[in-house]
Amino acid sequence: MQDVLERYGVAIVVGSAVTVGLLYLMQAVVSTDQVALNKAPDIRTMEIVRLLEDVEPIKKRQKEMPPPPPEEFPDLPERVLDPIEGGEWSPIFEEVTTAPERTDIGGEFVGDGEYLPIVKVNPKYPRQATQRGIEGWVIVQFTVTERGSVVDAFVHSSDPPGIFDRAAVNAAMKFKYKPRVVDGKPIRVSGVKNRIVFELEDEL
Repeated sequence: MQDVLERYGVAIVVGSAVTVGLLYLMQAVVSTDQVALNKAPDIRTMEIVRLLEDVEPIKKRQKEMPPPPPEEFPDLPERVLDPIEGGEWSPIFEEVTTAPERTDIGGEFVGDGEYLPIVKVNPKYPRQATQRGIEGWVIVQFTVTERGSVVDAFVHSSDPPGIFDRAAVNAAMKFKYKPRVVDGKPIRVSGVKNRIVFELEDEL
């Protein structure tokens, strides 16, 4: 009888120990699950950005045309008379013999020389004077530059006044000269005078 009681006692003790152990084990498992559930998941998001290369719009290439060649003008003005209605004429150019003013005076030098006319452009005969048969003359005074061009042209005197003045001055501004040379250098000459005669030619 005593042996039976001892066996029951041992069984009860062992069973109690096992039961207590199972309880602790279950509590530990439950606590671990709660912690795992309460903890927010660590989710890492990766943003993938695709870099798009800047693509320039393809422009239609236009065929570039070469620029037109510059117009070539002759160095010397034309000597052809402009057409005039009501009559024909040939101007008369006369160099006035009064000595022009010299802007520079030097000694004798090989190659020195006076200014010489190279080109004289025919003035336009005013249409009103042509229709009325008016004739006359104009003395134009101007300066010959170091390059042989004419500047500062103005009417010195004219007859009849005001009829041919503009035509004479416009023509004189296109005159070309060989410049005066002093001490081997071209110089400016002021006070040069030209008399331009306007006469109509008789029609045959």
